[in-house]
Amino acid sequence: ATEEIYRAFLGEYGEWKTFFHGHSYTGNPLACAIALANVQVFRKEQRLARMKRGVKLLKHLLTPVSQMPCVGEVRQCGYMVGIELVQDRATKTSYPLTDRMGHRVAVEARQRGLLIRPIGNVVILMPPLVISARDLTRMVRTLQESILVATEGQSVHSRKRVLKRT
Repeated sequence: ATEEIYRAFLGEYGEWKTFFHGHSYTGNPLACAIALANVQVFRKEQRLARMKRGVKLLKHLLTPVSQMPCVGEVRQCGYMVGIELVQDRATKTSYPLTDRMGHRVAVEARQRGLLIRPIGNVVILMPPLVISARDLTRMVRTLQESILVATEGQSVHSRKRVLKRT
């Protein structure tokens, strides 16, 4: 990149100057061939139709998460989920980017065996399309616990009550 373009993305985390880019395998011929083979498997196994129960379960499991004091919104499309973390639920006031709240939740989740992706104050869930109901339940409980620990905004009593609801 030119120096001008490079400098446009150079800054502190709180300035939100980040160069979001595609994965290194984007456009790779082998990856594309595998993707096409996967489409054939999806059709043969009727994977999308079989996922409907899991998507419905995920929506149900996310209901208590959506009611947490530090969650402004839960967005779901199939198995793709974005959970917006906020300082104040009523006003939906975001955490300052410098607090790196999404990253803090991701670190807590990783310590509990769950890999999630933060984008600023939004944590992303994208479970495998063949995930079992048991693993889906475990994933959401782990995420919920990670949010509680990272945000440090609730007492132990509140944490137990929130975790019990799932």
